Amino acid sequence: MALRLLYLTFLKLLGWIALLTRSEASKNAEILVLRHQLAVLRRQVARPKLSWADRAVIAGLVRLLPKALHGHTFVTPGTLLRWHADLVKLRWTYKRQGPGRPPTQPAVQALVLRIAAENPAWGYRRIAGELASLGRPVGASTVWAILKKAGVDPAPRRSGATWAGFLRSQASGILAVDLFHVDIVLLKRLYCMVAIEISTRRVHLLGVTAHPTGSWAVQQARDLLVALDDRVDQMKFLIRDRDAKFTDTFDAVFASEAIQVLLSPVRAPRANAYIERWIGGCRRELLDRTLIINERHLRNVLAAYENHFNTHRPHRALHQAAPLRPLPDPVDPDGKVIRRDLLGGVIHEYTQVA
Repeated sequence: MALRLLYLTFLKLLGWIALLTRSEASKNAEILVLRHQLAVLRRQVARPKLSWADRAVIAGLVRLLPKALHGHTFVTPGTLLRWHADLVKLRWTYKRQGPGRPPTQPAVQALVLRIAAENPAWGYRRIAGELASLGRPVGASTVWAILKKAGVDPAPRRSGATWAGFLRSQASGILAVDLFHVDIVLLKRLYCMVAIEISTRRVHLLGVTAHPTGSWAVQQARDLLVALDDRVDQMKFLIRDRDAKFTDTFDAVFASEAIQVLLSPVRAPRANAYIERWIGGCRRELLDRTLIINERHLRNVLAAYENHFNTHRPHRALHQAAPLRPLPDPVDPDGKVIRRDLLGGVIHEYTQVA
C-alpha cells in the first residue's frame, strides 16, 4: 500500500510538470471535458470504492483547489472527516468485550436443538430443566432465544405428528400397498399390485392384470390376508393412495381384520415412501433392463425378483440382512465365493462355499 501511495504521488507530480508546458486554453478545455465526464459518471455510480492510497492523494490535491470548486468532486468535506475518523479508529482499536453475559457454547446450542427435535412436545422451560439435570444449566430465556434463532416453532406448533414419525413409531403394524404399470414389448400396458410389511420389509407380489378393476383389487386384498396368515393380528394399519380401484369393498376386507386404512395425501408419494422405494428399485434393477413379452412372462420375472428381494437382497434398515434371512455367522475370509445368475444374468447373487 505504501508503494502504491508513492507511485500515485509520482504520477501526479509528472502530470503537474506536463501541465506547465500547455496553454491556458488547452487546460481550460480539458477541465470542462473532465467536469462533464464526472457529471456523467455521477449519474451511473452511486458510491465509488477507493483504496486508502486513493483517498490520501485526493485529500492532498483538494486542499489546492479554491473552496468554490470543492463541490465539483465526489469527495466532500464530510467524506474527509469520515476518513479521518476511520484512521483514528484504526489507530486506537483494541479488543473490547461487549456488555452482557458471554455467548452460549456451540455444544450447548446443538444440544438444545437436538432435544427440541427429538421431543416436539417439550417447551423451552422443559428443555432448560433437562439441561440442568445433565449438569449444563442454561436459562430458560437462553433456550427460547436459541430455538427462535434456529426457526424452531414453540412446542404446541411443532408437536403435531408427521408421516415419517408415525411410520417409524408404528412400523411393526403397518402394511403398504400400491399399483404400478409395466409396458411390454407389444406396447401393451400391464398393471401389478404389490404390498410390503414395513417392519420386516417383506414384499408380497399380489397380482398382474391388463384390466385392473375394483373387484380384482378386492380379490388381491383377500389373497394378501391369506398370505399373512398368523401375522394378520399384528397388523394395525394399511397405507394406500386414492386410486379409484381401491374401493370401499377393498377397505372393508381389511376392516374385517381390524386393520385401519390410511389414505396418503394427494400427489404425495413420500407419504407412502416404502412401497414407492420398492417400485423404483424394481424398475432400476429389473424392469428397465428386461424386455417383457407377455403377462405370464411378467409374473415369472416379478416372482423371481420377489424371492430375491425377500431372501437375499440386503437392507440397511435390517442391518444388511434380508427380510427372510438373518445374517450368517462370520466365516473364513479366504473361503470361496460363487456367483448365481438370476433372470439371465440381470441379477447376481453371491454365496459362500462351505
